[in-house]
Order: sequence, then structure tokens, then C-alpha cells
Amino acid sequence: MTRGGALAVNTLLFQGGWFLCVLGGSPWAIVATPLILLVHWRWLARPGEWRWWLGLLLVGIVVDGSLVVAGGIEMEGSLPIWLWALWPLFATTLHHCLSWLWRYRILAITCGALGGPLSYLSGAALAGVEIRSWALAIEAIVWAGLCAGLAQHLGSRRAPGHRRPAAGLSRDDADQE
Repeated sequence: MTRGGALAVNTLLFQGGWFLCVLGGSPWAIVATPLILLVHWRWLARPGEWRWWLGLLLVGIVVDGSLVVAGGIEMEGSLPIWLWALWPLFATTLHHCLSWLWRYRILAITCGALGGPLSYLSGAALAGVEIRSWALAIEAIVWAGLCAGLAQHLGSRRAPGHRRPAAGLSRDDADQE
């Protein structure tokens, strides 16, 4: 698959997963997210990339779980599994369709501060979820900080496929970002 084709597939998998989770709720998220991650892992993922999926899933559970418990996000049902599933789906874009963004720290922070809350607003409107304005402000801060960290960590890296592992490191160790 060409680099452009891989980026298109990555983008489509993420967007398709986002819509399935938001519109289908937790039952669809439980089925769709592992399937999308499996397809990504099989054809697109870099060695060690699964660590990003797990790490961002844990961040999502803490951030969104805290906002649900605090009343900033109100939804029917007990656990917002569909909301948490969006985090590892986002992680699949870090080294692929969003890899260019991390080289531009201010742009990454701006995209996080605006795009994070806008994604929540859009998802809430489609899913029938209520998000308080203070929760959106917290999401803006969280996503700006997250994107700043990603830009700091990933921004100096070369484009995927153009890295050479350091001497004495396995490819998995070298790709552990």
C-alpha cells in the first residue's frame, strides 16, 4: 500500500469508528473498536504502537470518567464505553494521518484546544448527550495539553518509514515513542 493510501485508510478507519461509536453507542463501540484496531494493527501499525492505544484509553477513562462522575457529561447508561473507545481510535492517527501536525507545536495546541471540544460538542449532539460548558472548557485544556505533549514528544521525529533504529536497539525499542 502506498503512503497516501495508508493515510487515507487510517483517516477513514478513524472517522468510521468515530461515527460508529457516537451513533451506535457502547454496543457498537464494543464490536467496532477492536475490529478497527485489529485492521490497523495488521496493515498500518508501527511496532509498539499498541502502547499508545492503551495509554490514551487509560487517559480517556480518567478524563471522561471524571467528567461523567462530576456531572459535566450527562448520558443515559452506566459506563460511557463508546466515549472511552474514541481515545484508542484517536491514538491510531498519531503516527499516520496526524503525524505531520506534531512538528508544529502551536498549531497542534490550537487544534487540540479547538478540535477536542468541537468533537465533544458534535458527538454530544449526535448521541443525545449533554455537556456542560465548564466540561468543554476542561476538555479544551486537556486536549491542548495533550497535543502540546504529543508535539513535544513526536514533533522532532522523522516521518514514519524513514527512521533508523539506534545501534543496539530493536525496531520495537526504537519505535517506542
